[in-house]
Amino acid sequence: MKVRKMNNSLLRDTKVGEAITLTAVMAVLAAAIVAAVICSLVMSDSGTVTIPGGWNFTWS
Repeated sequence: MKVRKMNNSLLRDTKVGEAITLTAVMAVLAAAIVAAVICSLVMSDSGTVTIPGGWNFTWS
């Protein structure tokens, strides 16, 4: 990776908060999706879940 010095105009145009904001939004969205899936599994009367690694969970 070649490093070069930035001049004042490039420094003014660089927006550093965009990546942090996008990462935060994606993290909140992922947490909401996981919470919705877990809630629907817990509230169901019976079901089976298989996750990678050979783990099987069954409840009735």
